[in-house]
Amino acid sequence: MFYVYILQSLKNRSLYIGYTNDLKKRFKEHNDGRSLATKPFRPYKLIFYESFLNQRDAKNRELYLKSGWGFRSIKKLLKNYLN
Repeated sequence: MFYVYILQSLKNRSLYIGYTNDLKKRFKEHNDGRSLATKPFRPYKLIFYESFLNQRDAKNRELYLKSGWGFRSIKKLLKNYLN
């Protein structure tokens, strides 16, 4: 399985979108500071994830969610949670 996930920084409430085949391990890496992109904004909480059977579908979904339309759909999907 592959996972697309959204993390929210508890420091500045920013969002981070990524994908992985080991969600627990990757979440721990983010909070342990082993990702340069997220290290300055730790700690994080996991606010959303989706699972996929193959890597290609997960990567495509990640790219979509990082796009303008995809990011707007995240905001709509999670609007009650993010406010």
